[in-house]
Amino acid sequence: MENINLETAKKLGLLEEEFEKIKEILGRTPNYTELSIFSVMWSEHASYKNSIKWLKTLPRSGKQIVVEAGEENAGMVDLGDNLACVFKIESHNHPSAIEPYQGAATGVGGINRDIFTMGARPVAQLNSLRFGNLKNDKTKWLVKGVVKGIGDYGNAFGVPVVGGEMVFDDCYNTNPLVNAMSVGLIKKGDEISAISEGLGNPVYIVGSSTGKDGIHGATFASADITEDSEDDIPAIQIGDPFQEKLLLEASLELANKEILIGMQDMGAAGIICSTSEMSAKGKHGMRIDLSEVPLRQKNMKAFEILLSESQERMLIVIQKGKEEVLKNIFKKWDLNCKKIGEVIEGDRLEFFHNGEKVADVPASDLVLGGGAPVYEREYEEPDYYKENKKFKIENLPIPKDLRDTAWDMLRNPNICSKKWVIEQYDSMVQTNNMSTNFPSDAGVVNIKKTNKALVLTTDCNSRYVYADPNIGTQIAVAEASRNIVCSGGEPLAITNCLNFGNPYKKDVFWQFVNTIKGMSIACKKFNTPVTGGNVSFYNQITMDGKTSSVYPTPVIGMLGILKDKNKQMTIPFKNKGDMIYLLGETKNDISSSEYLISNFKIRNSSAPYFDLEEEFNLQEVLKSLIKNNLIRSAHDISMGGLFTSMVECAIPNLLGFDITSPASIRKDAFLFGESQSRVIITVTPRNEIRFVDFMIKKNIPYSVMGHVTRGEMRIDDISYGFVEKAKKVYEETLEKLIEN
Repeated sequence: MENINLETAKKLGLLEEEFEKIKEILGRTPNYTELSIFSVMWSEHASYKNSIKWLKTLPRSGKQIVVEAGEENAGMVDLGDNLACVFKIESHNHPSAIEPYQGAATGVGGINRDIFTMGARPVAQLNSLRFGNLKNDKTKWLVKGVVKGIGDYGNAFGVPVVGGEMVFDDCYNTNPLVNAMSVGLIKKGDEISAISEGLGNPVYIVGSSTGKDGIHGATFASADITEDSEDDIPAIQIGDPFQEKLLLEASLELANKEILIGMQDMGAAGIICSTSEMSAKGKHGMRIDLSEVPLRQKNMKAFEILLSESQERMLIVIQKGKEEVLKNIFKKWDLNCKKIGEVIEGDRLEFFHNGEKVADVPASDLVLGGGAPVYEREYEEPDYYKENKKFKIENLPIPKDLRDTAWDMLRNPNICSKKWVIEQYDSMVQTNNMSTNFPSDAGVVNIKKTNKALVLTTDCNSRYVYADPNIGTQIAVAEASRNIVCSGGEPLAITNCLNFGNPYKKDVFWQFVNTIKGMSIACKKFNTPVTGGNVSFYNQITMDGKTSSVYPTPVIGMLGILKDKNKQMTIPFKNKGDMIYLLGETKNDISSSEYLISNFKIRNSSAPYFDLEEEFNLQEVLKSLIKNNLIRSAHDISMGGLFTSMVECAIPNLLGFDITSPASIRKDAFLFGESQSRVIITVTPRNEIRFVDFMIKKNIPYSVMGHVTRGEMRIDDISYGFVEKAKKVYEETLEKLIEN
């Protein structure tokens, strides 16, 4: 007889009050399998028990929303023309910290399954990556493993990477952030629900065989990384992109046969998560025989089969009598297709193994909105926040030679090109990527047989969020929207991946609460409701008794629509002689800039200047400029400031620039400050009068900076060198830093 007690529960990550609640729900002490079920389903990763109260305050509805957050595996947005987009972003941080290749690869696999589980075909991938200091050998190992994992899985699966970001900071030294986003297209009305209903309907497991990989993975993702975390390698899943490709095609073929009741991806917590969520949604139970599950390892125990997070698997409920149709489809694609149970009345999940009932639990009590606990965590403003506000630009000198500073910025790993990374990803598979040869501020993906394209981006400057969580998160949403608009698109909705430290720490939860408040404000302003996403807590490291959290990093994945593909706006300067204008106004501000941190080693400052109303007005004017064909190029100013943005405009066509800085602004703030709501645009001489006449009627600041030249970079009549050399430095730096 198993001796189950509080100590057993604590080892599985449960609190004392949770253990008592489980006993109350069951009316008895659970056995080990049942306790394991509750431990994964009530983990933060699966239940959002510490965050759901605040997540529910985010704006989630709008006329463009077809499926709201929490209703299905991913959100769905109406694109018009009877088309919809399914998209979502999720984290795979903890697995990637321990085994970067498989951690990243299975993150890509899992997020793609969320998309095609709903009946949509994935057409694009993006990612958002954070690593520690590149001087550390471990950081280099993590970068290589993560990038190769993303590339190998995504390339084999056959979905292009069309955008993303990569940032380096000491706070991520041992806890990298690996956030993967997938985007799919579907005809409206063809979506598949993750539901189980209909007494006697058969339940099938399809796809790969089940092994011991990933057991208690959801619990592992809901705990701190420590010196002993490498002992948790069994909690790392193993991916097979070729199996996933077969599963994709089989699932989409099945979706056309009208025999499906429901389908659910087996991600975190495996079989128990799929059975409980589908059953709770359909208000029916299931009787499952774990002995029927195809295994790839011998002598697996019942709880191991239930909790395994082996990849490339689905749970499917079909209409009784349609079994042969299902089997024939999966036989064609050479995949497992095994009946493991049936739908029953009531709310019970009954699991059997070798003829013995090993677990009997209520489905609704396992899931969010049922019996899963919901907590209100205490929070308080941290001392560092007051320190941030004390920073004053007046206390810092201006470097004697800003030309040296400018070239140092191009060599900065956060500023330089990520070409070394991009070249490992297949960006042209499916032949839909419109931003490879014509780079825009966001990824642009062709929607074949229409005149439309998707516009996609991932954005977050975690230093801004650390400086001021509310304003920093507003900036993250605003920058994502700005990137969509700079590309010619109309922002529609967001998905988010909220990466934070331990929610039981009051300062961390203060960051989280204020992040949600800032996101709500900005999303309402830009009419970009939240369609879902992921919360990843416990991103911190405990070493030698000391614990430190990563910066709060709420990554925004934004979807936009380009209604006329001929209106795509791109970054590069087009012709010598075109006039260069700045939309928006530069402020005397270097707060939280890469320049401040790199040159002065100052990490405590406020967020850069930002005004939400100014940002909104800027974007509305930019939309009109593009619609009326008044500008040739557009590129927003973000990390690194104006100089690096100018270089990014110059490099593609090796065209230079000759500009003048305003006398009223410190020159370092003009070149490297990161005050928000600014966009570099070019105008042909022929259109300049029309452009100026248009702008006079608009209530936003703008100024002429100079003109496009043959290849030299000149600022205030001083040469900053030639674009050809800048291109070499900009594109070769990252590989040298990683490989040396």
